[in-house]
Amino acid sequence: MALSSTLYLNPLLSSSCSGKLGAGCRSSPRLRTFLARTSTDTYSPSKEKTIRSFPGKPEADVVIIGSGIGGLCCAGLLARYQQDVLVLESHDQPGGAAHAFDIKGYKFDSGPSLFSGFQSRGLQANPLAQVLDALGESIPCVNYDSWMVYVPEGEFLSRIGPTEFFKDLEKYAGPDAVQEWQKLLEAVLPLSKAAMALPPLSVRGDLGVLSTAAARYAPSLLKSFVQMGPQGALGATKLLRPFSEIVDSLDLKDPFIRNWVDLLAFLLAGVKSNGILSAEMIYMFAEWYKPGCSLEYPLHGSGAIVEALIRGMQKFGGRISLQSHVESIAIENGRAIGVKLRSGQFIRAKKAVVSNASMWDTLSLLPEEAVPKSYSDRVNATPQCESFMHLHLGFDSEGIREDLGIHHIVVNDWDRGVDADQNVVLISVPSVLSPDLAPPGKHVLHAYTPGTEPYGLWEGLDRKSSEYKKLKEERSEVMWRAVERVLGTGFSREKCEVKLVGTPLTHRRFLRRNRGTYGPAIQAGKDSFPGHSTPIAQLYCCGDSTFPGIGVPAVAASGAIVANSLVSVSKHTELLDAVGI
Repeated sequence: MALSSTLYLNPLLSSSCSGKLGAGCRSSPRLRTFLARTSTDTYSPSKEKTIRSFPGKPEADVVIIGSGIGGLCCAGLLARYQQDVLVLESHDQPGGAAHAFDIKGYKFDSGPSLFSGFQSRGLQANPLAQVLDALGESIPCVNYDSWMVYVPEGEFLSRIGPTEFFKDLEKYAGPDAVQEWQKLLEAVLPLSKAAMALPPLSVRGDLGVLSTAAARYAPSLLKSFVQMGPQGALGATKLLRPFSEIVDSLDLKDPFIRNWVDLLAFLLAGVKSNGILSAEMIYMFAEWYKPGCSLEYPLHGSGAIVEALIRGMQKFGGRISLQSHVESIAIENGRAIGVKLRSGQFIRAKKAVVSNASMWDTLSLLPEEAVPKSYSDRVNATPQCESFMHLHLGFDSEGIREDLGIHHIVVNDWDRGVDADQNVVLISVPSVLSPDLAPPGKHVLHAYTPGTEPYGLWEGLDRKSSEYKKLKEERSEVMWRAVERVLGTGFSREKCEVKLVGTPLTHRRFLRRNRGTYGPAIQAGKDSFPGHSTPIAQLYCCGDSTFPGIGVPAVAASGAIVANSLVSVSKHTELLDAVGI
């Protein structure tokens, strides 16, 4: 569930998304106005399901498949670089897993819900903030500093910051846990200077990186190593190793600390501490446990992020076409030259095609004869994270306590592991911070199991069958129980005005995700996320199937890397100068 460097507890990252995880969704009034600006056709709700004609000229310098965060970051920067860029989105709303949808006046987040770092600027800003800064866009946010935790040891308000969490540890885990947490912070926080010394916006996928990144930021990187001293510099060599190696080297044995670290890692990247890069975890620790840190929720929901990215892209002449489903990528003489839409129309890409789909779904768009066997074998052999169960609710706030927080995490059994199915439930109630997401006196809620629902349980089921409906009821019960635990006796299932249950088949159908997967289950130290180029000339990939991996900040960085790689070093350097990094 991707926290990542900007810390997004995120169930659905990457690829295209439908704008609905259940039947009956419609665009909000704000989104309708927004969508009207993306097409040369006049937008109206009655045309939403029927428009199929392609707006504008059927060509661009760069054609991007999918409007997930990675694809939109790539498109925005390419437009900023004065490239003619066109984003093709299969569904009727943009944003991939970060889209928002509206039912009966309830505006739901489909994925990302826990954020930080939107207001950060400069060298150590998170990737998404750097892209927004480059596009001249900002996102108004509500700041807060805590989230509720329900674990076998008890219930407590987990507060971020350098000292607050110690109070929780003292009460619920004991003095040994406090000492080990202090030991961990003292080891990893100094390493954050090295982990954050290289701005993601400076990276590109060719030798030009020696100019835009290595030479440009070598002094700050060297300074960070000097400040850390010999021991810290030695520790920095572990940044690209599994975080569990740092934990083990510190001889941390307290069960709560080890479980807590595993939970954070799993929420960040879909793997436990033995599978996540130390650099990712250290970046997260810097965001959450340094003085002055805070969490942020975008006013008007996660859809505001998508709108800001598209505003920025359009500001520089970029285009997006909704309901433009890409059927295949056209290859000629070993080069990607464009895409063919389901409608039969061909869209020419003069310089490149960029796929924001998963590696498996991208492979399915390519002619089999055009793909080297070694490439297809690696894609097919890459392990996948499991899928999700979702519960979206709209309900009356009467009887619900007034001090209800936005975020809640329920862990039923540490012994089963945080990656076990039906064991961890994440809950977001964003209307407590952004009341406009629900009708007056109401709340919206999104609960989900974070990438732990086995697709095999659902494979082959008919979504209209009684067997499917029965399984939905059975597998959603763990979420209902978690919601009832969080909301208390004032909540009633029967009184919910909106009830939507999403399954792995929902993921596969609406997010165009192979087997409804969360993304690649690539473990640090055993394998690495693929780069952004492919064996096919002029075909690039961005999103959670590429470096640096799963998570909103990670996919934002991947989109930026691809955009930077498609322009000259001089243009790239000019952008870095303009942004002030």
